[in-house]
Amino acid sequence: MTRLLAEVETALRTRGLEPRGAFHPDAADSVPPLASGSRAGTLVLAGGVGSSIWTQFLRERRDEPEPLDRWSARALATVAERFDATVLLPNDGPPYPPFQRWAARAGPVHRSPLGLLIHPEFGLWHAYRGALVFAERFALPLRDGRASPCDSCSDRHCLAACPVSAFTTAGYDDAACAVHLESGAGDCCFESACLARAACPVGREHRYAGEQARFHLGAFLSGRTRL
Repeated sequence: MTRLLAEVETALRTRGLEPRGAFHPDAADSVPPLASGSRAGTLVLAGGVGSSIWTQFLRERRDEPEPLDRWSARALATVAERFDATVLLPNDGPPYPPFQRWAARAGPVHRSPLGLLIHPEFGLWHAYRGALVFAERFALPLRDGRASPCDSCSDRHCLAACPVSAFTTAGYDDAACAVHLESGAGDCCFESACLARAACPVGREHRYAGEQARFHLGAFLSGRTRL
């Protein structure tokens, strides 16, 4: 079964997605039953690290709303069909799948002061685009138990870096962030990615840049417009 998990991971990479860990769900994980009615045996997360998905996404991008979400869905569907798996997406809902909880079950990610999940290697520059659910219980490697890099960080520059203090220990003020970005004063955020995220020293080599940074912030603003 270890070989089969490796095959799934290879298929994800072929479609431009990065495997982001796997685990055996239990009842507390809120993984819906499969179409057959059987319980999920293994959940494999997929997403991106830094710019890992960007080139293939641009090559296959279509002129459509929410292009990255739809590209991700198509890529996952291709892999799911090959392995008889079920696709779960972050926007499936309400109720929405608890992707952050699943991510913490699958790998060494932890809640950062910004509220985003931080990885010991990739920092804040990673994402989850969806999950594949299998009836089989794959043999899985030992879980990576690395601690949060935030535990040894006393400076917390990330909380002070936002020009409009959108991130505090009380939470994230998305409205203040949006007003700043739309005012023109936030051009540096579009060019250099979120300044609060960029202030974290962990995983800086994976930071979004240029076109990718602009895309994600533009998607954030578009999403608020649709609400």
